[in-house]
Amino acid sequence: MQDVALAPRNAFHGVIAVWSVALVTALVLGFALPADIRTGWLLIAFGGVVLLSFAVQLAYARPQGYIVRVSASIVGSLVLMGIVSAAFAIAALATAL
Repeated sequence: MQDVALAPRNAFHGVIAVWSVALVTALVLGFALPADIRTGWLLIAFGGVVLLSFAVQLAYARPQGYIVRVSASIVGSLVLMGIVSAAFAIAALATAL
């Protein structure tokens, strides 16, 4: 009797989860912190997101496409956090005028 192989989980759900964490973290830090210390904390949060992306993809235990998934998680998080950071910088400039 043969064991039936189960369909593997979609590992790109982990990429979307990491992007969501990055977006929520950037928004929370943007609203909670003053502008002069926001950048440093966003860098620290991005480091945490990088570690989270490695952990999430390792938890899937699928070696096929690991580098692509981790790269997508990290680059997507960087873009999202950069957009949020730029939006807060523009808002700070608008209020300063």
